[in-house]
Amino acid sequence: MTRLPDFRLEKYFSRWEFTARHHLTASDAQTMTLTELLALADDRDRAAFENLSLGYTETYGDPALREAIAQTYERADAADVICFAGAEEALYLAMNVLLDAGDHAVVVTPNYQAAETVPLALCEVTGVALDPDRDWALDLDRVRAAIRPNTRVVSVNFPNNPTGKVIDTADFTELVRLCDERGIHLFSDEVYRGLELDPARTLPQAADLSERALSLNVTSKALGLAGLRIGWITCRDRDLLSRLERAKHYTTICNSAPSEVLARVAIKARKTILDRNRALIAANLPVFDAFFAEFADLFEWRAPDGGCVAYPRYLGPEGVEEFCTRLVEESGVLLLPAGIYHSELTPTPTDRFRIGVGRAGPEEGLAAFAQWMRAHRPTT
Repeated sequence: MTRLPDFRLEKYFSRWEFTARHHLTASDAQTMTLTELLALADDRDRAAFENLSLGYTETYGDPALREAIAQTYERADAADVICFAGAEEALYLAMNVLLDAGDHAVVVTPNYQAAETVPLALCEVTGVALDPDRDWALDLDRVRAAIRPNTRVVSVNFPNNPTGKVIDTADFTELVRLCDERGIHLFSDEVYRGLELDPARTLPQAADLSERALSLNVTSKALGLAGLRIGWITCRDRDLLSRLERAKHYTTICNSAPSEVLARVAIKARKTILDRNRALIAANLPVFDAFFAEFADLFEWRAPDGGCVAYPRYLGPEGVEEFCTRLVEESGVLLLPAGIYHSELTPTPTDRFRIGVGRAGPEEGLAAFAQWMRAHRPTT
């Protein structure tokens, strides 16, 4: 197995995620109960779930699920989709299939740690940082300059985790063209697609723009159904999908049968679920705006363009790492400090923290946060 460093986020969550009283850094939208999800099922899918045989499933994924996923793309068929046990397995196997020693990859930062640590374990990697001084802009000239003759993959994530950034469609389309003209696979993490603050800014899916591009998605984030553990890659290069299937034989082999049926229900009801989650985020954002307005001398706050996480700056004297540690230990409010998003590839801000805006009822956690801030506000 490829040797990888500790996963900082998961190590931090192992300590705090289920013990902190107020989880204010959740990266997924509000979930729903099994009863609520099945209420969205048609008669056929509800019967399929209730009468399901608990045997093995196909490595590529349930054919009906793959068909439902394909319907969410403009140019993909079910044969262009392969399912995985969440997005992490998909990312891990894709990088291992696409990259070898002697290859090179370009990865945009900041990012979900595996987006850079998995490629780094396989080959040389160059980072291109989003610019925090220009609203987390992606400089395509820097991407172009980072590409080498042996570059095989460019990896991006929009809406971005942790910044919430959505780049312009023109820039994304140019990025796809840039990769295509050099024979590079664009690996596009699209797990927050559908939660854009302005739906008009929703980016096209990379797999619709290029036969070489890989679009990664999952039921966990925008749909809020993390417990299903179903992710997928859509790519119109079917030889590549065949290689991904063979790689999956060494990991999960196949997915959970109940999860695949439930994921099928969710994908078919995608519009209803996304409408609900966007409305929840829209209702939550004024609550976060009010909190940060009260403490404007200590935070720089900006709502995300898309997704359900934001990356505010902390201006207090003790630094964000100590601030987040004291906050969770003394008030039970969990945030993710910037050290979790440290990159080996580029400088990354050290004064930020991730906060989640997609869960129902943030008022209680923000009230505890505010109470602690008032009691510990630095005096000048």
